[in-house]
Amino acid sequence: MVSPQLQAAIRLLALGNLELSDEIAAELERNPLLTLAGDIGEESAAGEGPDREDADHWDSGREDSDRADSGREDSDRGPAADEGTAPAEDAPGDLSVDLRQGDGALGAEDQDVDYVEERFHHDCAADSGRGGDLPDDHGFDNMAADGPSLAEFLQQQALPLDGVDLAIALQIISLIDEAGYLTETTDRIARRLGVAPGEVERVLGLVQGFEPTGVGARNLAECIALQAKEADRYDPPMAMLIANLDLVARGDFAQLRRLCEVDAEDFSDMLRELRGYDPKPGLAHGGGRAIPVVPDIFVRRNARGWAVELNSQTLPHLIIDRHYQANIAAHAANAPEAERRQEQRFLDSCLGQAQWLMKTLDQRANTILKVATAIVETQESFFEHGVLHLKPLTLKQIADRIDMHESTVSRVTSNKYLSCARGLFDLKYFFTTAIQSAGGEDASAEAVRQKLKALIEAEDVLKPLSDDRLAELLAGEGHDVARRTVAKYRESMGIVSSFNRRRRALLHMA
Repeated sequence: MVSPQLQAAIRLLALGNLELSDEIAAELERNPLLTLAGDIGEESAAGEGPDREDADHWDSGREDSDRADSGREDSDRGPAADEGTAPAEDAPGDLSVDLRQGDGALGAEDQDVDYVEERFHHDCAADSGRGGDLPDDHGFDNMAADGPSLAEFLQQQALPLDGVDLAIALQIISLIDEAGYLTETTDRIARRLGVAPGEVERVLGLVQGFEPTGVGARNLAECIALQAKEADRYDPPMAMLIANLDLVARGDFAQLRRLCEVDAEDFSDMLRELRGYDPKPGLAHGGGRAIPVVPDIFVRRNARGWAVELNSQTLPHLIIDRHYQANIAAHAANAPEAERRQEQRFLDSCLGQAQWLMKTLDQRANTILKVATAIVETQESFFEHGVLHLKPLTLKQIADRIDMHESTVSRVTSNKYLSCARGLFDLKYFFTTAIQSAGGEDASAEAVRQKLKALIEAEDVLKPLSDDRLAELLAGEGHDVARRTVAKYRESMGIVSSFNRRRRALLHMA
């Protein structure tokens, strides 16, 4: 039987930082002992609250290093902000990885945390279920659904792609705004991912074939042209009309008719069709409610290797309000017995829930950093050289590497985004499929695709290789790939069938 608190902890683990902030805001409304550090600071400055040193707090997994009322050794996980940043221990292997949260460094010895005054124990009020549990209907999973956002809608359509094409497509989708337009040039995307601009252009063509029609366009004319092509109405007159939208805006119809070389009736029909196209196709698919993507994790290159940090700026700095706790306790001490016990139960419940939440958030931060670090270590070649060097990776591999359950890794990689020099990526972006080789060693799907492309480029153009023959040649190189898989890879790279390749070669020769 899974306890309500464990269910709540699992739910918090699956949330991104922005969703988690909403969850924390709701808890701040319910629990009067919890407050924000800024609020405490303002009250202290006015003489209305405790000093900062007297308040226990949680700040993205970072705690103050000294407590005036503690006679025991401090068990905080990181240094105070004014003590600087302690160097993190080197990660195993050749790759040096810094684990950081905001300004505080995390080492391997920090995995288990004991709170001195805010100790989390099994017989606290929060464990007893006396008012401390988060309601089951307040989870991210149970929030009212507005339908998929435009990005989610496009990502679902990109799933049939794989390898480098999927990676490029997901990057393109992340750069499409709520109206459906691509906000960055293909050259910049190519430089960031370390691929040829032609590859990005080709994959952009695939994305522009997704629904809603017109998505992925770089300007209004391209958006309208995509919709006209989908409607099979992109003939030369319509192409000329779309190329001169500035004249349409000015109402210079006489000039447009001369350019399009059509009569008045046809021109009227063309204008009617033009008005029927959607200039902002993305808004019809949740674009107006799209939540901005904010990175949960930063990966930066430094002198020691790769620094992995949590984005602490999106998480509130929680503090237990000891001043309010003392006031309630003092009032209860002077109250009648029945009222005193009632107030004490309320105080215990709030305190226990606050302790539980702070420790759960701390454990969440540790878990995310642990998984993100394992991904960075495994996919180091991607961060060094680009998308072509993504390695085959599964959730189970990461789970085994860090001695964690696969379902936990799955929750950590859900709704989390990583920002690095190559762009902003969903954590699931780094998990790619593998092809079993005859030698027993897995090869990435991208490596097989590149071998397939090389075989086609080296073929006799008048005697192109069929998909069956290509599958045989790949098998000879140790890759057991079915003919239908060869066809899928070929189509995803924009390479036509052997029949069409031969016909194109003959036409070129003619």
